[in-house]
Parts: sequence; structure tokens; C-alpha cells
Amino acid sequence: MVETRVPERATNKGPGRLLIAVYILFAIAATSRAGLQIATKFDEAPVAYLLSALAALIYIVAAVGLARAGHTGRRVALACISVELVGVVGVGILSLADRALFPDETVWSGFGSGYGYIPLVLPVLGLFWLWRTRHDA
Repeated sequence: MVETRVPERATNKGPGRLLIAVYILFAIAATSRAGLQIATKFDEAPVAYLLSALAALIYIVAAVGLARAGHTGRRVALACISVELVGVVGVGILSLADRALFPDETVWSGFGSGYGYIPLVLPVLGLFWLWRTRHDA
């Protein structure tokens, strides 16, 4: 019996291109915001601003992983997007529980409310896309 394998669908094709574009947009926005906050008022909320910088880094690496496709790109994207989901939920909860930790908005504070909750929806879409384009054999 000959086993036929269904090829893995590329994460950088079709709707994946839009997902990558949104990750790049958020990478630029988060990097710009974190850079400005760290440069001008780091002493006011260092934890919040460093978390914004971490979010920016995660968006960059996730975008690269999705764009590269392939086995390694998928694994990198999966790791980043999983950390992103935990981060946005964790920071969202912390920012509501202790407003003193987040005196200024960050990408993930309030579950991404300052960005139309896209930071909360984006990792869910990213994980769905990785699942949808997985190897089915």
C-alpha cells in the first residue's frame, strides 16, 4: 500500500499574507510606541514599557516565522503566537487588577483596548491559521 501524504500548506499564502501584514503593522506600532516610551519616560512605568518592547519583538519574530513558512518557520511562529496569547491575556488581567503597574497604555494592557482589541484577536487568528495550514497526513 502506497501512502500518499498531503503537503503542508504554506503559512505565507492566501489569507496568511494578510495575517503577516497585520503582524508587521503591529511590530512597527509596538516598536515605535515602546521606543518612544522607553526613551522619554521609562522611569514612570518600566515594567509596562518593557512589556511593550517584548510585544514588539514577539510580533517581529512571529511575522518572520509566518513569512518563512516551512517546518522551522511554523515552529517559531507557533511559539511566538502562543507566548503572545498568554502575554496579552496575562497583561490584560494585570492591567485591570493593578492599574499602578500600567499608568500608561501599552499594546497588551486592557487586552489591547487601545488598539481595538486586535492584540487579543490576533494570536487567536494566528493559531487558527497555523492549525488550518498544518500537515494533515
